[in-house]
Amino acid sequence: MKENVGFFLTSNFYTMIKFPNIEEGEGPILMLNMLKFRDKRIYFEEYVPAFNRVIKQLGIEGVKVALVTEVLGNIVAAEGEFWDAIAMVEYPSAEAFKSMALSEEYRTIAGPLREAALEDLKLIMTRRTGF
Repeated sequence: MKENVGFFLTSNFYTMIKFPNIEEGEGPILMLNMLKFRDKRIYFEEYVPAFNRVIKQLGIEGVKVALVTEVLGNIVAAEGEFWDAIAMVEYPSAEAFKSMALSEEYRTIAGPLREAALEDLKLIMTRRTGF
């Protein structure tokens, strides 16, 4: 799969992210968020509301949290790898996610709160399948 690159300037995890080349109109995507908290309260009480404000300001409709879980333990994982929570967030399209992630609004409003709340993060773009 071809990828293009963008800059996610607010992150203390990485400065460059790769976006798969998905044609506009190919339908919704689910972002798998693997979260390691620095401050869980900041994440849920400050970052999540700020994220929702950004989505609203950008006029992106159809973003919804599909699942949030607490990680109980690793069954198969790299040694020392542990995540506190997993969240699945649905976006109407890959382009909607990309426009949010690279927006000035996200960078200035929600990004600093994400940095304060999370020690580590992995994002994996997925799509529902028929099985």
